[in-house]
Amino acid sequence: MNRFVKAGTLFRRDWRLGYGLSIGTFALALISRFHLQGTLPPGFPYLTFFPAVIVTTFLAGLWPGMLCAVLCGLAALYFFIPPVNSFAMDGASLIAIGFYIFIVTVDIALIHFMHRAADRLEAKKRVTEELYDQQRTMFQELQHRVANNMTFVSALLQLQKRKVATDPASASSALDEAQSRIETMSRIHRRLYDPASVDLPVAEYFQEICTDLLQATGARNIVCLVDMPAVKLDIARLTTLSLLVTELVTNSLKHAFADDGGTITLKLEQLDPQRLALTVSDNGRGVPQGVDVTASKGLGTRIVQSLAAQLGGEVKALTGLRKGAAWQVVFAA
Repeated sequence: MNRFVKAGTLFRRDWRLGYGLSIGTFALALISRFHLQGTLPPGFPYLTFFPAVIVTTFLAGLWPGMLCAVLCGLAALYFFIPPVNSFAMDGASLIAIGFYIFIVTVDIALIHFMHRAADRLEAKKRVTEELYDQQRTMFQELQHRVANNMTFVSALLQLQKRKVATDPASASSALDEAQSRIETMSRIHRRLYDPASVDLPVAEYFQEICTDLLQATGARNIVCLVDMPAVKLDIARLTTLSLLVTELVTNSLKHAFADDGGTITLKLEQLDPQRLALTVSDNGRGVPQGVDVTASKGLGTRIVQSLAAQLGGEVKALTGLRKGAAWQVVFAA
């Protein structure tokens, strides 16, 4: 039965096969009717033609079925309904042909509506399968993200442990710093897995992250500008990039500005079809001369370098600026 249904799908998809089946089935029905001419009693002009129409419509669809029905009706009228070998019709032949038209119309209509119902069920089945695959993928991605974040938290606590080991008096501040970063990760994940946020353009999404950070730190007179093209980032890279931006923006908020405030700028550029570049800059105090920030062993620097590595890139501090400081990471598009 499954093979029969699959064969019907093939005939309905290729109109040449469908109409070829229609003509072939008609020819077989006509030959069979001639073969039975001496065997059947009078009054069965459509005996082999009804099955031909039904089979053609079931396998090939509406229009091939209608073609077969027309050909079979004309053949029955000409060869098997008196007066034979003629298309002339009297009252009896009109009733016979009317009966034929009624029967094949009902058959074709029923089979056509059955096909439409089956197609709708198949479409719903495909949608259900796609939703299932999407949910399974999202669940796997969520599990992967949770595992990665647990690893990140473990590494963060390990770094703070080393800091406390060398300076026991800093234990309280180290724990506060770790707590702050974990809370930041929590806020980012709530935003990432909120459908309303994920569907936002990346510029608007990162603008909201900056607004959250400004509010969380109580920063005043500081403006965050976001300049990003309409690129599409998967959840994994968007998560890592969000953590990276959060770390760099937080660093600027802590160290770059005096009381008069300033501006933090996020810029995402498409360097070429394979590479993107993210630059986070500020117009604050800048980096003192002779200080290599990338060589710093501080926790923030290590986190930024680790996140850049997860993106398959490398973070670097831009030099030669007239004012302020800037970090850039180039990663795969």
